[in-house]
Amino acid sequence: MDRAGLSPDDGPTHHGLFDIAMIRSIPNIVFMQPKDEAEFVHMLRTMNHYQNGPTVIRYPRGCGAGTPAPAKTEILPIGKAEVLQTGQDVTLVSLGTMIGIARETASLLEARGYTVTLINARFIKPLDDECIRRHAARSRVVCTFEDHSISGGFNSAVLESLETGDVKTPVEAIAWPDQFIEHGSESILRKKYGLTAEAALQKIIPHLNS
Repeated sequence: MDRAGLSPDDGPTHHGLFDIAMIRSIPNIVFMQPKDEAEFVHMLRTMNHYQNGPTVIRYPRGCGAGTPAPAKTEILPIGKAEVLQTGQDVTLVSLGTMIGIARETASLLEARGYTVTLINARFIKPLDDECIRRHAARSRVVCTFEDHSISGGFNSAVLESLETGDVKTPVEAIAWPDQFIEHGSESILRKKYGLTAEAALQKIIPHLNS
């Protein structure tokens, strides 16, 4: 799925901000989003070998992070997230290329003395319920990051999972608002609508001070 997320400079009709809400409701679908080019290659191989139902990979417009292609591709375990680091105070769950903002948020929190778990979700569906619930349960707050509308997207999937698992940790979200986003540059629009590490920090800190 090309142009998933904000499609800057293409105009408001080209933003791909509603696909997660539409697709994740399909039974038995495998729905993935890579954090970088290397993971994209692994997901392509995973898609090629998966025989038990439809598969979707969403990826954004434009250049990637510049991560070199792996010398050897891997078949990813279906529905398993990647835990990049662990901590006790905050759990950050990032989807796709939002990993950059999530990493910045982790650095800002660590500079203030907090410890952070950072999860690269990889899979929208099936969601890694066990991983997310386990880390969320021992944290003081969870924050999700997605390049998608807040309505019915990845954050909604995480909230549903935590509710089903009876995890009461508060959840904040970095996502686009429930509206059509205008034409504009990526940096300007992200700042305007709060898809930045600084905006995430402002949402998270009150939970740590209470």
